[in-house]
Amino acid sequence: MSTNLESYVTKETEIQHATGVDESLNPKTEESRTVGPVTYAFMWIGDGVNLGNMTLGASLIVAGAATLNIFQTLAAAAIAIGIISTFFALNDRLGYRTGVPYVVQLRMSFGLKGSIVSSLLRGIPAIVWYGFQSWIGGTALNEIAKVVTGGSFDNVVICFVVIQLVQIVLSMYGFHAIAWVETVASVVIMLALIYVFGVLLTSHSDVVVEKWVHAKGTWGLPFFAFIMMFMGNYAAIFLSAADYSRELKTGISDTKRGFLYFTPILIAYGFVLTIGAMLASATGNSNPVKAFAIVVDNSYITVGVSAFIVLGVIAVNMVANIVPPTYVITLLTKLKYKTAVTITGLLALVSFPWVLVQDSSAEGLGLFILIYSAFLGPIVSILLIEYYILRKQKVNVADLYKEDGPFAGYNPCAILAMLIGAGAAFMKVELAWIIGVVVAGIAYILLTKFTFKDSKFKKGTIFEK
Repeated sequence: MSTNLESYVTKETEIQHATGVDESLNPKTEESRTVGPVTYAFMWIGDGVNLGNMTLGASLIVAGAATLNIFQTLAAAAIAIGIISTFFALNDRLGYRTGVPYVVQLRMSFGLKGSIVSSLLRGIPAIVWYGFQSWIGGTALNEIAKVVTGGSFDNVVICFVVIQLVQIVLSMYGFHAIAWVETVASVVIMLALIYVFGVLLTSHSDVVVEKWVHAKGTWGLPFFAFIMMFMGNYAAIFLSAADYSRELKTGISDTKRGFLYFTPILIAYGFVLTIGAMLASATGNSNPVKAFAIVVDNSYITVGVSAFIVLGVIAVNMVANIVPPTYVITLLTKLKYKTAVTITGLLALVSFPWVLVQDSSAEGLGLFILIYSAFLGPIVSILLIEYYILRKQKVNVADLYKEDGPFAGYNPCAILAMLIGAGAAFMKVELAWIIGVVVAGIAYILLTKFTFKDSKFKKGTIFEK
């Protein structure tokens, strides 16, 4: 089967009539793609310069002592970014070539019914991240309010609700608004972080050198655990790579798209992780917003930096944490995109994000990442094996949208392989993602080829001819 976009895309009206899905889930045609490579790269820079990544850097510093020193941190980050970019480039191909979103891509391996569970496993962590990022943004907005009101206003909860409402409104304008916000935010926030980096080097270098640079650290299990945690932070995003690549203009080679992930993520993620570790070393505080206020002891500059933080929170949420769960809600409820966006934002309000990160420690965030990546590793492994090994990159997209077609029901092999991979991952949660990828991949190949190959496991499964 040809891999040309035109040969994949069925008329949107026919697809919508077949399943009743909202038009936002229909395959993107070549004419509807408006995001160019430069904007796409800036989008990933904007995603990388966020407070969640900075908090991960801060998590290296526990009780004033560094788990990894600077050299081990940079090595772990480089390895993680290399793996992240590779999986992005591999998993974005179906979405780029056919224009289908992640929730539809899942049907290829899990079936229409089976994709419900696997899509929720992507959507739920995104909602929690959405709430966490918004809580950090609310903290920054509260710092601005305290300065402006002379300390008479101090209520993070109200600021949290306000920033959440703003994001709901912005996200209603779709991916075009997301790309625009990301381009602006990536430039502005990087400039702000360069300033903070300069302050840390000039005024706090001694304590940073003592607590992080000269720390003994370890090349043992914690080193590999941090690679998994750094990578796990992106595991949910590259799992749903199709949601982003389907918006990218056609005609860009696989290799060039790989660089569109690797270069911006290396620049942004590496820089922000470094600043997070430096801030925690200098202040002993794992909350980046409060650490900023300590390091930058100037009310005007605090307002400026806090404003950049708020902008960064909105930018990363609009890319990584709003689109995937919105598509999941749209698929499951058949609601329109704008309604689903609103529901996603309201769910993030009640996700208790303040539990993940305390002022003294960000260990809760790291544990959360390791736990959910135990499920996401198996899913991405199954998707890649299905597309590259079992189907040889040939998929009839129209069949993915048919309720009574070959992808109806669920795939027992995919469900079992996912559970086997996740179960193995929980045996060593520090290495959850990589264990889940390897075990689930092997299990899926064996189950598909030997266990249910000729079985009509249940009427309507994707194995029934």
